[in-house]
Amino acid sequence: RQDYAIALAEKAGFEFVGSSEINANPKDTANWPKGVWTLPPTFKLGDQDRAKYAAIGEADNFVLKFRKPAQ
Repeated sequence: RQDYAIALAEKAGFEFVGSSEINANPKDTANWPKGVWTLPPTFKLGDQDRAKYAAIGEADNFVLKFRKPAQ
């Protein structure tokens, strides 16, 4: 996912500057019944396995920084 996002931005002319793992969640295996919406804060499955998904926490995310192309 991260490589795809970088490639897409670079194709649009942006320069990749760096990334951060500040929003990473290694407990998120990304294969949930309702996708990312299974996890908090949405809890798409309602009370079904709610404690399990609450223990995992929010979805794994990445932060990317790009430099805008010169005009």
